[in-house]
Amino acid sequence: MTTSYDKSVAVVVLPPVAGGRLTDPGLRAWLAQADLSVDAEPQELLARILSILHLPYPDTGLAALRMWGQTGDRPTVWIAGADPVYLEPRLDHLCLHALERHGIPPADLRPLYDHLQDALGDGKRIGFARMGTCGYLRTDAPVATASVSAGVLDGRVPNDYLPAGEAAASHRHMIGEIEMALHEHPVNERRIAAGRQPVNSLWLWGGGEAPQKTTRPQPPLFTDEPLLLGYWESATAVAEYWPGSMTACAEASVAGFVAVPPEHGQHAGQLAAWLTELRGLLRTRKVARLTLLFRDGLRADITRAQVLKFWRRDSELLA
Repeated sequence: MTTSYDKSVAVVVLPPVAGGRLTDPGLRAWLAQADLSVDAEPQELLARILSILHLPYPDTGLAALRMWGQTGDRPTVWIAGADPVYLEPRLDHLCLHALERHGIPPADLRPLYDHLQDALGDGKRIGFARMGTCGYLRTDAPVATASVSAGVLDGRVPNDYLPAGEAAASHRHMIGEIEMALHEHPVNERRIAAGRQPVNSLWLWGGGEAPQKTTRPQPPLFTDEPLLLGYWESATAVAEYWPGSMTACAEASVAGFVAVPPEHGQHAGQLAAWLTELRGLLRTRKVARLTLLFRDGLRADITRAQVLKFWRRDSELLA
């Protein structure tokens, strides 16, 4: 049975907007006229997108999907994400910092993952691998893992997202061995001396096997994010790398699309530029409806009819 997605909506992911980041009064008024809401809890970007499109969200195997998106090949073994993090000790809790989001160079990660493989790898039973700034754990006996990636929890207390109950023992055991192996590694000593955050743990998440490839109708996707690319690949759906503009996405699509521009390397005025471009696409009927997902959890649903709400000039969600 196939699922039919909403072909009238363009789903676009944009940088954070709350906290007064958007200073253009015209764009603030335009957004204030939209239907605005905020996610109740942090969640994976893939989950936010699929809920709008009414597409199924995978219960397991998210890390395998991400590897699929990175390599173009479906993984055939059990895999968990094992991404580099800094767990910062504070007065009464730990704060998680997702180092992949803060630009950690592969040159720092390569020796760390090689060391983990030498210290903890066990032939065919356990293996560590690195692809770019992403890490992976392969085991023949599945380990309990968190359900969301480190990037979702960046700057947050991670406790509520760790595995609980009897299954958590395998997770705690693996993390304990990883942290012992990383402790006082020369790469971390060098990073600390340079005033950078060390890689003092890995975030194990999304464990499972990749789903079997299927065919499911989905809107065209434009992004460089591997988890999204892997999900689209698993559904034999159209996915292309980010083309550089919202207009290019609209011109390449017949009915709806999903656009996720790169999170890194955006200049200060990029948010306003993209909003201006999207407002123009809506005015010229290049898109019928917009759902904007900002990376700080804010959502805006916009139609051409929203200009009738002329009394709305601002919103506390944007202030």
